[in-house]
Amino acid sequence: MKQVPASDLKTVLHSKRANLYYLEHCRVLVNGGRVEYVTDEARRSLYWNIPIANTTTILLGTGTSITQAAVRELAKAGVMIGFCGGGGTPLFAGTEQQLEVAWFPAQSEYRPTEYLQNWASFWFDDTQRLAAAKLFQRDRLENVKKHWAGSKTLKDQGFSIDAATLDQAVDRAAAAIDAAHDQTVLLTEEARLTKELYKLASRATSYGTFTRVKRGDGVDPANRYLDHGNYLAYGLGATAAWVLGLPHSLAVLHGKTRRGGLVFDVADLVKDAVILPQAFLSAVKGHSEQEFRQACIEALTRSEALDTMIETLKSTSIALGRRRSEVPLPQAAEST
Repeated sequence: MKQVPASDLKTVLHSKRANLYYLEHCRVLVNGGRVEYVTDEARRSLYWNIPIANTTTILLGTGTSITQAAVRELAKAGVMIGFCGGGGTPLFAGTEQQLEVAWFPAQSEYRPTEYLQNWASFWFDDTQRLAAAKLFQRDRLENVKKHWAGSKTLKDQGFSIDAATLDQAVDRAAAAIDAAHDQTVLLTEEARLTKELYKLASRATSYGTFTRVKRGDGVDPANRYLDHGNYLAYGLGATAAWVLGLPHSLAVLHGKTRRGGLVFDVADLVKDAVILPQAFLSAVKGHSEQEFRQACIEALTRSEALDTMIETLKSTSIALGRRRSEVPLPQAAEST
């Protein structure tokens, strides 16, 4: 069957789409290249087509299940998925789909609001948002220094890093972060440091020449493991933001208009510190994808990565929200 480009599936604007499905007691799957829902009647299974290019939302109620392949196809068409109770309410979890990863954040009216209120109080101010991005980048540097030089597990696996060289790299990056006058400069410095860390990790594991290439056929093991491990960090980042009630779109570094940017901001706190060295170690040792994944999960757990993310979000929210609240309000002009 001919593959339909994802862009073609999104031709119909959401405001012009006709269908919203509420399904119960059925399975949603891909059959013959089409997304269908299956109901059982006596000894027969009945298949019903879902015109995904003309669908806005699918609500999955009581007794439903959905396959990974179906979620992937719905993501291509930009269809929103939600899990809900009988009759369509309440909504337990919902997501706007993306091609690579779909996050289903819990819908709860009892999540805290104070962090969002603080975040919103400074987010629309370019200067304050830059200050938040710098706080994130400084924490990122601290995590790299702490984990690369202090992790016994990395040392036991043969990750031999020269402490003086690492300190110099971190100090140079810290000075550049402090001097950055906008997000573009900060992103450039972030990329520069990451390239330097690739070189240090390659040298520390005797990996050889390395060039970062994302996805594609024939990429080397270190590149594959970096992609794989980074998605674990994105999952933790999404969790940390939603635990505190912060929408993923309120990024401080990866762009105001990039949906999910805050997830990338938060994931950067641990990607270079934890995922990067393990990717090179696993590549050198010839680990399978499963072995690498397990090593990453253990490293993220030992380093308390999720706690680190949550604490950085909380401290940034409180510090900049408080700073914003201390700015005196303009005085009303006296009437004459």
